Amino acid sequence: MPLQAAAAPAGAVDMKMDAVLSVDVSTSMNESDVNKVSNEAMKMFIDMASVQGDKIGLVAYTDQVMREKALLPINSAADKQDLKSFIDKLSKGPYTDIAVGVREAVKVLESGTEPGHVPLIVLMTDGNNSLNAGRTQQQSDQELNDAIKKAQDKGIPIYTIGLNADGTLNKAALERISNETKGKSFITSTADNLPQILSEIYASHFKLKVVPLTGFVANGQFQDVKVTIPNASVQEANISIMSSKPVEVKLFDPSGKEQKIPSDRVVYTASSAYSLLKVLTPAQGDWKLQVKGVQKEKININLVYNYDLQLVMEPLASTTLKPGDEVQVQAYLQSAGQKTADADLYKGLKASAVLTDLDTKKTEEKPLTIGAQGIAGSFKVSDAHDYELKIKAEGANFLRETAPVKLTAKSSGAASKPASETAKEPAAGALSPTVWAAMIAGALVLAGAVLYALSAYRKANKGFVGQLVIEVKDEDTGERTNPQYRKLNAFKGKVTLHQLLQLAPEFAETQNIVFRPGPNDTVLLHNATSCVVEKGGRVFDAAKGKEIRANDRIKIALQNVNKSISVEYLK
Repeated sequence: MPLQAAAAPAGAVDMKMDAVLSVDVSTSMNESDVNKVSNEAMKMFIDMASVQGDKIGLVAYTDQVMREKALLPINSAADKQDLKSFIDKLSKGPYTDIAVGVREAVKVLESGTEPGHVPLIVLMTDGNNSLNAGRTQQQSDQELNDAIKKAQDKGIPIYTIGLNADGTLNKAALERISNETKGKSFITSTADNLPQILSEIYASHFKLKVVPLTGFVANGQFQDVKVTIPNASVQEANISIMSSKPVEVKLFDPSGKEQKIPSDRVVYTASSAYSLLKVLTPAQGDWKLQVKGVQKEKININLVYNYDLQLVMEPLASTTLKPGDEVQVQAYLQSAGQKTADADLYKGLKASAVLTDLDTKKTEEKPLTIGAQGIAGSFKVSDAHDYELKIKAEGANFLRETAPVKLTAKSSGAASKPASETAKEPAAGALSPTVWAAMIAGALVLAGAVLYALSAYRKANKGFVGQLVIEVKDEDTGERTNPQYRKLNAFKGKVTLHQLLQLAPEFAETQNIVFRPGPNDTVLLHNATSCVVEKGGRVFDAAKGKEIRANDRIKIALQNVNKSISVEYLK
């Protein structure tokens, strides 16, 4: 049955991918993959992609590029069919050079990656290098090293799949490619496992989990399978049914109503190796899937949920610590740019603070407490070292991590003066009037200093009211991030814009843009940078401090990167 187009759910915001499938089409694949299951596995990967927004390209290689398809935006059912038709027409060649497959896949991503999309490469091969006479292994190794370096620099993970049908595959070579680019390596002795592996790669890349559903041996009748939609944040439920023979399917929502297949909310595709149901914005609850297969045929069913879900860490009170200090951390799940109110997402969740000692390279995890609306806990730093902190949350169907934050517990106190520079105690004796006057003046100065210090202390610990809404705009592309809501009551006295931006190195210049509590529940902005601040289209000079009132919105143009930050104050 052909793929039916379906509109994306209104208001959906999720991660989109730019993926390149780079497949070995050497003639040896005719023996290791007789039924061309690798082609069907790639098609299933394409079908699992979102109905709109993802981009996928293909490279077919031997010791040269046999065929290539640039990144194609997926905006319709026809786009997916275009890619699958391309796969059916791939031709074979006599040699193999993995370096060619990696190099060309990186080039495809370099020339067509969409800003804000998540890139990845899937490299598939069934053997080791078999080079033409005009090519040396040294040349191939150098080209591979260069391509891996480019992938590392651009943050492109490479997932490798080794089809080890004859038992001679160089597993270490594929594992090295994946390890050095932060991908994963999969080895299988049979092509029958390729659809499952492609599902695992798709899920792993988006920090999702493949959920095995009840499999069975077909009896020629419709057999029931329960499909649970655990919460209201699921955007797409991908149900993959693996069978080498055709199947028939029916689907019933939690109320028992049968769903039309295909429809505007249910996309269905089928091939000789799999069938895939993609249910858009499914209702929470237990659905019923009915599958009718050829008698005695083994049927495996997996489920992958697509979520619009991020884990956000609340800004820390301070990133400068002392050994023994206790650090309080809080985090929450965010959907569509807003803190989610779906308490079901936190049920069964496990979370931990992952602290890496940057001096010793050791990492430890501290369990955190899960509440109905968030994650909280604390930990202590033991040594005067630099650290990296992130929070990890793992549910039954997804894994999320926050952006890392750098901490330091290294002391920067001034050294004590040598004894030769310290003043000697005066000899005992009567105090002259001059000394008495000096003492009285000193006491007055001390009293004034105490009063000033007390005032400064109160000012430094004055609390904020309200929150700041932050958006980052790429001035080159016009792309904007989702609004980030930063509550200010977690801070006392002041907070820097860099802290509110999770201390991201890209925005280091904002560490001298400071917000302080102002009179009458306002916020005072101090700008000690070369960044240009605008309010209502006019330059807003905040070098000596400017007041921001409720609902005021300012724009900060950065100098080191071509981006701007809008900040709105809400009470």
